[in-house]
Amino acid sequence: MLSRLTVSNLAIVEAATVEFGDGLNIITGETGAGKSVLMGALELVLGSRADASAVRDGAKEARIAAEFVLPQDKESAGLGAFLEEHGLPACEEGVLLVRRVISATGGGRVWINDATTTVQTLRALGHLLVDVHGPNDHQSLLDEAFQRRLLDLYGKINLADYTVAWQALVAKRTLQEELSGEVGDVAGECERLRYAVEEIDAAALTDEDETELPARHAAAAHAAEILDCANAVAAALSGDEGGSAADALSVASVRLGEMAKYHEPAVGWREELEEITMRVQELSRTVDDSVSRLDADPEALQALDDRLTLVQRLKRKYAPTVAEILALRDDKAARLADLEGRDARLAALADEIVAAEKTVRKIGATITTARKKAATKLAAAITKELHGLGFLKAGFDVEFGAREPDATGCDAIDFRFAPNPGESARSLKEIASTGEVARVMLAVKTVTAAHDAIPVLVFDEIDSNIGGETGRAVGERLRAVAQHHQVIAITHLAQSAVYGERHFAVAKTVTGGRTRSAIRQLDGEARVDEIARMLGGAKLTSVVAQHARELLALAEKKSGGKR
Repeated sequence: MLSRLTVSNLAIVEAATVEFGDGLNIITGETGAGKSVLMGALELVLGSRADASAVRDGAKEARIAAEFVLPQDKESAGLGAFLEEHGLPACEEGVLLVRRVISATGGGRVWINDATTTVQTLRALGHLLVDVHGPNDHQSLLDEAFQRRLLDLYGKINLADYTVAWQALVAKRTLQEELSGEVGDVAGECERLRYAVEEIDAAALTDEDETELPARHAAAAHAAEILDCANAVAAALSGDEGGSAADALSVASVRLGEMAKYHEPAVGWREELEEITMRVQELSRTVDDSVSRLDADPEALQALDDRLTLVQRLKRKYAPTVAEILALRDDKAARLADLEGRDARLAALADEIVAAEKTVRKIGATITTARKKAATKLAAAITKELHGLGFLKAGFDVEFGAREPDATGCDAIDFRFAPNPGESARSLKEIASTGEVARVMLAVKTVTAAHDAIPVLVFDEIDSNIGGETGRAVGERLRAVAQHHQVIAITHLAQSAVYGERHFAVAKTVTGGRTRSAIRQLDGEARVDEIARMLGGAKLTSVVAQHARELLALAEKKSGGKR
């Protein structure tokens, strides 16, 4: 609920704070006292368009703040999702804070839970919190989507199966658009992809082309030089060129053996020399074996050269490494398969879409039947309420029209109203009188109050141009709706005002040459005086005061003694 509204420097309101309560909150006051300013402030804090001229003369800016206290149930859960979606702080202890500043020079700022945001976000949030009905309102009742939701809630229409079928259809249509969205020369692209795949496949690339091929090619290209060096090394180690390293090592070993008889360290030196001798012999064999496997055949060298040239060309053309070339080949092959199979996939998908559309329409038809059944009951209940609200001969009905399926079904919904006998019912959108629309909304809310999720309802002078028994009926229905919502109602009619659980009076004063508007909560005799003023104007006689007391007593009795 809206627990507090604070306004400063807005039009004739210099400073005002209103603490609203649960149930029905009534606001009264003389014409021009500032009631409309308070409603304007509420609409501003809900995201309506701001005008710099509304800032009080002499002030730099107007400030409006609202505090909402929300129960931890499905309503506040929806609010939590909204805040998270828009990157706004969560409510602390179920309290939502909204502030708006309007500059006298134009522009302004908006905060939700102390985080800056946009007016557009504030407006979207406002639709979740408050429904305003009156001369300058967001008349949601005129919106077809709202009417459809209201009917579905009232009739407990289950859209679960339809939603599944609709989402399946949308998914198939989306895929069809993606598959059909290719532009350009598809045949040419297929040819290019096919050539690339075949070229890479023909090369039969392996990991060896990345790691071993360059080394093998270098060895083959310098085979003669390698052989010359290897022969020289072998000769030096084996003694083919006179005086070999092996002979020198053998002589050294003998002499160390002789030395060891007289010099003990020579024993270790001789052992170390023997190990060196074995390593030299092993090295000689290794060199000989490696060189023997070198292929100095020009044809073999040409084959390696051709292979290396092929690999390098593919790297320049496709990717810098063999692994990346092979991965690119797989991507091109997948793309080629997708393009070549597209026509067949589109044909099959078209058949699937036809079947999915039939399913959607079939389930949609059952929903239409259920909605029409619910609409008959809803129209009868609202018509009955309208009769009690002064439209004694009025009629209300719900008109259905067929339309292409969407996420909500296959029905075009239109709430229609005939205020006078002999007149055909017209769409609520065509009704000129906002007072009539407001009272229709009150009738609708009375019937559907238990189903509507919006926590706060505001009715601005919905009892205009009525009186007597009809005014009492309006008050009773406001009180009934307030059992399920917080209701704030501005009224000039005493018969309605007496049903309020909290009563606020707005008054205008002139001090120091400046007009100021103030609001205060009324209790006891102060409330009796206000009701008497509404009944008898400036002349508050004892008879008028007694009438006011009787109206308050009657309202309390009809409300079950709750005040």
